[in-house]
Amino acid sequence: MDLLFLSKRIFLGTEQGFLNGGIIVDTEGIIRKVLRTAQEVNTYVYNTESEAVYDFGDKVLMPGLIDANVNISEPGRKDWEGFMAATKAAAAGGFTTIIDRPTNTIPPTTSVTALKTKTAVARGKIYVDVGFWGGLVPGNGRDAELLLGAGVIGLQCTLAPTPAPVGDAFPAINRKELEEVIVKLEDDTVLAFSAELPLKQPIQPDEEEPKKYESFSRTHPAEMEVNAVQLISQLATTNKGKHLHIMNISSADVLPIVAQCKRSGANLTAETCPHYLTLSAEQIEDCHTEFKALPPIRNKSNQPALWESLKNGCLDIIASNHSPATPGVKCLNYGRARGNFLNAWPGVSSLQLGLSVVWTHCQAHGLGIEHIYRLMCQNPAALCGLSSFKCKIEEGYDADFCIWDPEEEFSVSADMLFSTNKATPYMDQRLRGVVHATVVRGLHVYQQYEGFGQPLGKVLLRKSSKKIVKFVRM
Repeated sequence: MDLLFLSKRIFLGTEQGFLNGGIIVDTEGIIRKVLRTAQEVNTYVYNTESEAVYDFGDKVLMPGLIDANVNISEPGRKDWEGFMAATKAAAAGGFTTIIDRPTNTIPPTTSVTALKTKTAVARGKIYVDVGFWGGLVPGNGRDAELLLGAGVIGLQCTLAPTPAPVGDAFPAINRKELEEVIVKLEDDTVLAFSAELPLKQPIQPDEEEPKKYESFSRTHPAEMEVNAVQLISQLATTNKGKHLHIMNISSADVLPIVAQCKRSGANLTAETCPHYLTLSAEQIEDCHTEFKALPPIRNKSNQPALWESLKNGCLDIIASNHSPATPGVKCLNYGRARGNFLNAWPGVSSLQLGLSVVWTHCQAHGLGIEHIYRLMCQNPAALCGLSSFKCKIEEGYDADFCIWDPEEEFSVSADMLFSTNKATPYMDQRLRGVVHATVVRGLHVYQQYEGFGQPLGKVLLRKSSKKIVKFVRM
């Protein structure tokens, strides 16, 4: 028998405003019909017996969120963040699909063998659906092609060396190597970039003040992002059939370059992260290495232009770049190493909090639920090739729902977080927007007061040819 989901505030993702209605979901977890009025619901309930009816009252019921930029460090660094902890955090944050980056595991996802190892580890542990980026590094061009055939949603590379201990196994790629790979890729293949280029004359850190944020941030000026985005824009303009995507934009200085590249007709998309939108360098106190990210969190004056670019479409996506690590790696243990910004791993833990963090600041910048949907669901689905079966409440789509209260507030505390490592720059902040339930293909994977169901998430593998793109859910 079918399931029935009810709410007085259903946001379909296909039109403005809310419905007071219901959603009928079949036994395979696919939406069978949308009941658009209370009268339709009453008629259906009177005439039809459902297996279960879930009534969420006046909570917002919208398509499940999608995060296209998550670092899951299993296998190899499960103590940083494994599949079970990461997908629990995702579910508690209203995310029904996440895409894992290739960098932090041992080995990184730079070969089909590594991809198979990762998917084998993931199965049976994941509470939401998980797809995968493949890694593009020097010398693995053939492996990258095979990864695309094996099911990754696209390729991801870095233009500047990644800090230890990840960097040795996932080195930066240069322009010549990129150009050799790009010409061989099928049109519409997504190639994503961590967008910083090394300076010709690197800025040395202040070794005398390693526990001050500025000692680190000064070594990664906005110029590094500008140079990288200029390079990416040139590649996108030259190769207009290819889809190039910029991750983790922190500096407003790059926005005019992105906008001009888009106007030229290039297939370029770009994203920023909650921490660049809501945190500022001015608020980072000595030793608080949970704020360290790459690129760095910049001054508050940088933020208005980022928010405006989310409204006008220059920036397409908000994604977490969730990358927690152990207290030792983050230099958060007590002792002489504590608070050393120069040595700490540059990753922010925020996956569970992303919706609430962004929503808390949205209205001050003129954004509403329709922007949350576009930036954290619709556009990520398009980037990852999921638009044909996720991101809408519509007949034939997966019954993936985020049920939340936009008005309710909470304070961030360690005991409410499901990531393996609890350190986050949002600790003790008062946020608005509470997730009450997360549903994946009709199954409750998370409920605020009952906790988690079974880990019934699926591995998403993209099968492609020049004419057909489809997904196999395993």
